[in-house]
Amino acid sequence: MGTLKNGFFGGFTGKVGNLVGSSCRGVEYVKSRPTKMTNPRTKKQTKQRSKFTLSQNFLRSIVPIIRIGFKDFAVGGMSAFNAAMSYNMINGIKSGADGSELDYANVLVSRGSLSVSNSINAQMTGNELLFSWDSAIEENAKSNDQVMVLAYNSTKEVSVYDINAGKRKSANASISLPTDWSGDVIETYIAFKNEEGTMVSNSCYTGRFTV
Repeated sequence: MGTLKNGFFGGFTGKVGNLVGSSCRGVEYVKSRPTKMTNPRTKKQTKQRSKFTLSQNFLRSIVPIIRIGFKDFAVGGMSAFNAAMSYNMINGIKSGADGSELDYANVLVSRGSLSVSNSINAQMTGNELLFSWDSAIEENAKSNDQVMVLAYNSTKEVSVYDINAGKRKSANASISLPTDWSGDVIETYIAFKNEEGTMVSNSCYTGRFTV
């Protein structure tokens, strides 16, 4: 309850409706109380925040790859990381009744016009992830193109990668996985870049494995 000091048009102390009256050094103040939000986040806002978090958690584990793989889209004040975020929030996430999740097969960790390979495979051998591809040279590919390989641990949300895993002409590359990943699920990718690092390919999803 508020108390009027000088009639209806004077100051008051306490609460009247959504107003709070107070006095400081002879000066009267009236403030409105903040309105409580019964639903501060709409379903659309919550869904968008979820997409943002999913993309960010994945991409921040592979920042060096993203800086190379999305550098061509770092324009107009946008960083390579933000360009990757923008692309994958639209194309790399699927939503359902239970919420959103990364659509690993459609995620890109590299985006560019360099030719990839017609045949790419990955397989697990002990704690090693082995990649192989057809080394035939087509379109703008060159034999000395470098290979980037990646394994993302979706259980721990961490990655191991090699941005210079070998040359296209070698037709194979490998990456060792941490011993404490045993039993974890990994998502795997490969991409190519030219020797000068000025051109990259779209990354290729090479499958899901259990370590």
